[in-house]
Amino acid sequence: MIKKIKNIIKPVIKFNTFSRKQLQILTWWEKESPYSKYNGIICDGSIRAGKTVPMAISFVLWAMKYFDAQNFAMCGKTVGSFKRNVWKWLKPVLILRGFAIEEDRTSNLIYIQKGYVVNYFYIFGGRDESSQDLIQGITLAGLLLDEVALMPESFVNQATGRCSILGAKLWFNCNPESPVHYFYTDWIQKAKEKKFLHIHFMMEDNPSLSQEVIQSYKSRYAGVFFQRFILGLWVMAQGAIYKDCFDDDNLFGDELIDYISRNIFRMKRYIFIDYGTVNPMVFLDVYDDNEKLYVVNEYYYDSKKTGIEKTDLEYGEDLLKFVGDKSITPAYVVIDPSAASFKVLLRKKGLRGKVAEDTINADNKVLEGIRHVSSLLKKKILSFHKDNCKNTINEMKSYVWDDKALKNQAKEKPLKIADHGPDAVRYGCFTLINPRRYNNAS
Repeated sequence: MIKKIKNIIKPVIKFNTFSRKQLQILTWWEKESPYSKYNGIICDGSIRAGKTVPMAISFVLWAMKYFDAQNFAMCGKTVGSFKRNVWKWLKPVLILRGFAIEEDRTSNLIYIQKGYVVNYFYIFGGRDESSQDLIQGITLAGLLLDEVALMPESFVNQATGRCSILGAKLWFNCNPESPVHYFYTDWIQKAKEKKFLHIHFMMEDNPSLSQEVIQSYKSRYAGVFFQRFILGLWVMAQGAIYKDCFDDDNLFGDELIDYISRNIFRMKRYIFIDYGTVNPMVFLDVYDDNEKLYVVNEYYYDSKKTGIEKTDLEYGEDLLKFVGDKSITPAYVVIDPSAASFKVLLRKKGLRGKVAEDTINADNKVLEGIRHVSSLLKKKILSFHKDNCKNTINEMKSYVWDDKALKNQAKEKPLKIADHGPDAVRYGCFTLINPRRYNNAS
């Protein structure tokens, strides 16, 4: 007799309706479906399009209907992200449908039971190349890869290669990336050849989203990120990075300096730093009134132009002068993660307390940071003093994608020329700023 597994939570979740595409996800594997003998399913398209919910539900329903005492894998970029984005709501849905669940958090194993049928669902993360070692050796009857385009090819190949049980199927979902991305070229473009059902989603395919919410999402993105996240297109990142979101509306003059001076005690102040010795050193002075970010001044020192390299101690003295003897001390200095020696100097020379209340390392995720900054620019949350920040403004306008890196390495990244101001902006904004807390950021 199989031990009955106790439910430990009471589910509270409701679905009003499913769209046609969502229903297709839920039923494609049924024997009556024309796709029942396909090897798997791929769902891609815009963000918030309603792919993840039916994919995960359908995966478990299929596994529990056709298998018993088998291993399955459910994967996200990390174990934590999968539990947060998928399992958190999938668990109550399954309990509502009469499934019993027991979790072994140590081994990231989930036992799912209905009647006398029990299957074993392992959660894996596909963060980097080493992740393939974690899934190696297991035999699977099915595989769900959530946000597969964020996983390295080695992990995907290792995971799909573990599915050797008769009748095993593969389930993929993702948002678009570059058209030279391995998943697009090797899986989506070859879906028919590999006998995969490919369903492309748009936000309008998610019945839980109102038109107001859809328009709100459309207002957040620009350029390549709008094409990918809103239109659901696998497009090339090329040309100027901020060309569709950075314009004269992101600039201000002395009239706002007066506004900042009058309201300074209800604002937060930050210093964003891009560190350089041979390359330029950049400090940005930023004020935050909980509605907008104002970059009011810049320090930009290029040793190549002056012919004189400065020491960390000299830069520390310049930073003290840049912060000045003002009425509001910066809450944070956000520093380029490569600036180890400069951070040591701030601690040893006692500059940390004089310059700011705290000094923190920047989050250096490049593509995510660029997307974050473009959203702030698009929403007109982030602006620059047109006279005091000329170097940063010029670099923001000329900041471009590296075409050679994309063609030769199939990797998207900015061209490493005149990127010092944009890097400082990205470090500070991506590390500190959550757009949703701003009154005008829906």
